[in-house]
Amino acid sequence: MVFEHGMNCGFSGRNCMLASSAVLRRQQFLIRSLGGYSYHSHQTRMQEVKSMGGNNLEADAENILRAITPTLDPRKHKGQAGKVAVIGGCREYTGAPYFAAISALKIGADLSHVFCTKDAAPVIKGYSPELIVHPILEESYSVRDEDKRTISSKVLAEVDKWMERFDCLVVGPGLGRDPFLLDIVSEILKHARKSNVPIVVDGDGLFLVTSSLDLVSGYPLAVLTPNVNEYKRLVQNVLGCEVNDEDAHEQLLNLAKQIGGVTILRKGKSDLISDGETVKSVSIYGSPRRCGGQGDILSGSVAVFVSWARQLILASDGNFTSSPRNPTVLGCIAASALLRKAASLAFKNNKRSTLTGDIIECLGTSLEDICPVH
Repeated sequence: MVFEHGMNCGFSGRNCMLASSAVLRRQQFLIRSLGGYSYHSHQTRMQEVKSMGGNNLEADAENILRAITPTLDPRKHKGQAGKVAVIGGCREYTGAPYFAAISALKIGADLSHVFCTKDAAPVIKGYSPELIVHPILEESYSVRDEDKRTISSKVLAEVDKWMERFDCLVVGPGLGRDPFLLDIVSEILKHARKSNVPIVVDGDGLFLVTSSLDLVSGYPLAVLTPNVNEYKRLVQNVLGCEVNDEDAHEQLLNLAKQIGGVTILRKGKSDLISDGETVKSVSIYGSPRRCGGQGDILSGSVAVFVSWARQLILASDGNFTSSPRNPTVLGCIAASALLRKAASLAFKNNKRSTLTGDIIECLGTSLEDICPVH
């Protein structure tokens, strides 16, 4: 179910950033020139968002998911349904970036990239030929101190060549905590922010931004997806107190506000979502099986749905007046709902042996159940 607490989210303060993004200008051109959104389907989807109120709270999450999922149209070309990039993957961790990137494709993104270390690249490529893998990141053990500045500049130049092509970045799955690698990723975050590219921060990316909040503070296109321990560290660092589950909504609202209006998706029995102006709760039943990797599915899913929500708002030509109006909040709600549906289906089929791969394989079926292709 979806529960709203506090003020309605006003999107007007984000219009300047929305309009100035090179990614969004490209999307606007494609939408208008290729007819990616028909007037009828767009109006129908807008009406679905407007009808989210009422007593049937669980249907709200599904309505949001249904409303922001674009129709399949033969007039569209490769890339219009989304291009996502995952920044992560090192010697120790290759599964997490794969889970995030492949989940984006399974939901419906057209292209999914992974920027990882050279050691991780062959492994991730071996998982799936569907992913575009860039083996450009470096860790301290492979770089001499006197070469670090030069190598860092080369990595950033390579990432910058791709940056404005992406509709969203996922930063953190399988990243690790190597100091040199984290320094490079810090610069990537700064470049993404300058390009107004949405950012989903998860895993070790949260370790990085918790200690360097200026990387995301005040950036409304940033989404943080902390688990229990990651959220605890955020609360302690930002609010200077312990997690208060008795007043969880207000504390989350305050936390997001203190970080300058970023959107936070607090994972738990119910997923709580806030951008500092409103709070939503997605409580659709998922799975009692807590296999590792579900957070990676979520981060990849959030990236896709945030991209689609931005396209929907762009296509409205400024007439998007429904609540919530923030594409990052809409994307988080949709992603949370879909993951829970997929996890439930996977558990029904596999019970105790349910693994992350089983949930990924249920993403398409679960999305089709909620939003059938016509």
